Amino acid sequence: MPAPVNSTDLRSLAGELLARASAEPSGRATHVFRASPRGLLSQVLLALAAERQLSEHENPGEAFLHVLIGRVRLSAGEDEWELGPDGHVVIPQRRHRLVALEDSVALLTIAKVP
Repeated sequence: MPAPVNSTDLRSLAGELLARASAEPSGRATHVFRASPRGLLSQVLLALAAERQLSEHENPGEAFLHVLIGRVRLSAGEDEWELGPDGHVVIPQRRHRLVALEDSVALLTIAKVP
């Protein structure tokens, strides 16, 4: 018997995560969604308080970033993308970082490379 399908209101969850992020010393909060427990596909709803960041890191696979709330800057080497609400970008296959220009929430979709 297949597992039940879960439904989430992303806007409501985004508001909750922003509140948590503002209370955290790191200035961030996340919620992870998995298509299956050991699958390759996952999504992370990421809230970052203004001027906080995810420091430079490798891309773990193929990834997209979709901004729901606020403004962010994605940097990879000399390349930069500034995104606002409904901005969507493919994350480069190299080291990159994400900076919140204002309180922001983004949905990160990742397909890990086996």
